[in-house]
Amino acid sequence: MSDASTPPVPASSTPGAGRRITTAPDVSTARVELAQEKAAVLREALPWITRFHGQTIVIKYGGNAMVDDQLKRSFAADIALLHFVGLKPVIVHGGGPQISALADKLDVSSSFVGGLRVTDAPMMDVVRMALLGQVNPEVVGLVQDAGAPGVGVAGTDAGLLQVRPAVGPEGEDLGFVGEVEHVDTAYLRELLDDGFLPVVATVGRDADGIERNVNADLAAGAIAAALGASKLVYLTDVPGLYLDFGDPEKQALVSELSVDRLEGMLERDELHAGMRPKVRSIVGAVREGVPQAHILDGRVLHAVLIEIFTDEGVGTMVLPSVPGAVAPRRAEPARSEVRA
Repeated sequence: MSDASTPPVPASSTPGAGRRITTAPDVSTARVELAQEKAAVLREALPWITRFHGQTIVIKYGGNAMVDDQLKRSFAADIALLHFVGLKPVIVHGGGPQISALADKLDVSSSFVGGLRVTDAPMMDVVRMALLGQVNPEVVGLVQDAGAPGVGVAGTDAGLLQVRPAVGPEGEDLGFVGEVEHVDTAYLRELLDDGFLPVVATVGRDADGIERNVNADLAAGAIAAALGASKLVYLTDVPGLYLDFGDPEKQALVSELSVDRLEGMLERDELHAGMRPKVRSIVGAVREGVPQAHILDGRVLHAVLIEIFTDEGVGTMVLPSVPGAVAPRRAEPARSEVRA
């Protein structure tokens, strides 16, 4: 029996008439359409959720996304969402801004060679304090506040990052800087299998037991390759990789390119110094079997979700150079290689 107080249900719109359907005249059409748009976004995400369910995604967390409060909370919530829809995210972070701020506060001088921070003994103390005492606990706390079981991991835990002394591009002494020699993934795999979301701080240990500062870009690529990750994602402070960066007349954002072309750009010194460690890492990871790597603008809210769960994608995507080595990322025609 119908409730006399309930307004009669109107006839639905004719299919194909271009109007959305509502079954109650007192519901705002705008409200319903907004809700339906949200539902459509979720529906669009389903094929990508299905595709990447159970697979490992390594995200290098850096740039403004690490220092802007809104971006920090948004990032943590997005990563928690990845976890709860069945992906296995691993966050790898450095802490450049935090290290620099603490170094200034303690009057410890900073310098860089080839995009890598020169790390003498005082700076190594700063690195430990910033990464292990400040950044890692904060990121873990944000992830946990978003509802996911984040757990902090140092690269020195269980032999995760085994390193050798690193040198600059021209053989410069970098002090206590380490280059990843081997990644022991046993501890990370155990955490992932137990349903945890690892947050990795990039300090490593060499064969003599000495702790060393490891560039987070390079560490993320090594970890992604060792874990057999399906994606390697970098959050940066630029929309992606540019050709002729800095020249307003010529610069263009590269939307999609092969690892061969990217390696050629690196060898020809066509990249900004700060981008070189990321590119080296991407080249190494893709060469070792990671199917896709992405450079995303971390200043854009939900950039990771847009890249993974929508048809459009954002930023720059790097693919293997062998045709057919990886299934198409998009449901639509491939993005043009360069866009203005």
